[in-house]
Amino acid sequence: MVSTPLRIEPGFAVPFAATRLAPCERLNRELEALFLARETDEYRNPTPSHVPQAEMFESRFNLFRWPESCVQELRSFVLDNVARVALESSTLPAADFARLRMHNHTWYHLTRYAGSFVAHNHPLASWSAVYCVRAGEAPAGQPGSGLLRFLDPRWGAGSYLDAGNRALRREFAFGSRELRLEEGQLIVFPSYVLHEVSPFYGRDVRITVASNCWFG
Repeated sequence: MVSTPLRIEPGFAVPFAATRLAPCERLNRELEALFLARETDEYRNPTPSHVPQAEMFESRFNLFRWPESCVQELRSFVLDNVARVALESSTLPAADFARLRMHNHTWYHLTRYAGSFVAHNHPLASWSAVYCVRAGEAPAGQPGSGLLRFLDPRWGAGSYLDAGNRALRREFAFGSRELRLEEGQLIVFPSYVLHEVSPFYGRDVRITVASNCWFG
């Protein structure tokens, strides 16, 4: 008996992309100062989709329309990379893709001690991104503090585990993916993926920028 060559490939893959702005220190300090100065009701999201926490400030979704140079510098970095991920994940010819117009909603979060964000996704966008302005303190004894966690979208995939599937390769493994963001890091992912932020136990502030993008 002769078998043909065996090929194993992902069948329901989810594209995740990561990059980092380097150097990022100057830009991040300018963004931090601006965001903290605007931690006021004038800039707060008036219609949050969740029950607001006292430990979490969420801005309005118009961040990338702010004229400040540091915001516009971040805008170019984030949106250029979202477009790159969308293009490289697509079969659409580059010339056709270039004719599309990208839209976005973008905002920032200031998270203080015990602040977190419940699991959610963004059903009215195609690609989402998170940029880390300030990672915040990583306190000893709290390894799960402030993690960005992506939930496995394959409902029930890990409902039966045995010795034959407990040690699958990363691209096939079950369960969530957790990231401890670093300053200057950008993560791009499909907007349908459920994600959350675990409680942050640093004594300072964790600062991130989030963006939802769609094309038309």
